[in-house]
Amino acid sequence: MEHIGFIGLGLMGKPMAKNLLQAGYIVTVFNRSRAAMDELAALGAQLANCPSEVAQQSDVVLTCLPDSPDVEAVVLGDRGILSGSRPGMLYVDHSTIAPATSRKLYDALKLSGVDALDAPVSGGDIGAEQGTLSIMVGGDEAAFGRSLPILQTIGKNIIHIGDAGAGQVTKACNQIVVAMTVQAVAEALTLAKKSGVDAAKVRDALLGGFAQSRVLEVHGQRMLDRTFQPGFKLNLHRKDMNIVLQTGKELNLPLLGTAQVTELMSALIAQGKGELDHSALITLYELLSNEHN
Repeated sequence: MEHIGFIGLGLMGKPMAKNLLQAGYIVTVFNRSRAAMDELAALGAQLANCPSEVAQQSDVVLTCLPDSPDVEAVVLGDRGILSGSRPGMLYVDHSTIAPATSRKLYDALKLSGVDALDAPVSGGDIGAEQGTLSIMVGGDEAAFGRSLPILQTIGKNIIHIGDAGAGQVTKACNQIVVAMTVQAVAEALTLAKKSGVDAAKVRDALLGGFAQSRVLEVHGQRMLDRTFQPGFKLNLHRKDMNIVLQTGKELNLPLLGTAQVTELMSALIAQGKGELDHSALITLYELLSNEHN
């Protein structure tokens, strides 16, 4: 089995790294905060002091980081992955970043003989914990084949989309659908409540029809229970939507629904709710309808 490096032990990255350890891989980890590293060390992970050191010890390096500048710094920056890499190493990025950044990293690593895949994930913290993530991959076919046994440890629906950047384009599409579905569920449940109808029964009825979705199932229940501990933080989803909008601008493509739901997210973030789950979008509708608790 190849030696795996994992950088970024946040809400998604930590359970992904745990699943790799449980599958029997030797895993070297690095994270900005020490607590997550110590937790993984207790499960058998080896610890590194910087991304370069992770690369030096690993055949395959995985990252799961918040945003494009973070990934670029970890790969290309001082004591970054590139500085510790060697020809034949494979780099797989599970972050959600701009497609243009993924292509830039692919080109830079290729010059040093390192294959790179952009492989963003979907499925939230539940999917990360259960190893059932959907993984959308951009990059060379041979590199994808090499990565597949590793990816099958952390995900179930794993699709090679196309060339470098294609995985990130797919994730952008995913985030559009998720965001607008969260908005639709929030609107629907608020309408039910404002009409004096049992919103829980409305959700149950919709789950049996054409409106059924994973968002309605999971986030609809969160909205009813008002449990907004983050499975996916609103701050991060708004960041993703800004990536979507920027990509649309580069293509001269108007994304009207995306723009609207992004503004709603910004309104909630302005209220100090950015660290809540994105299902907290319903609280804005409740406020506007005077139905807030």
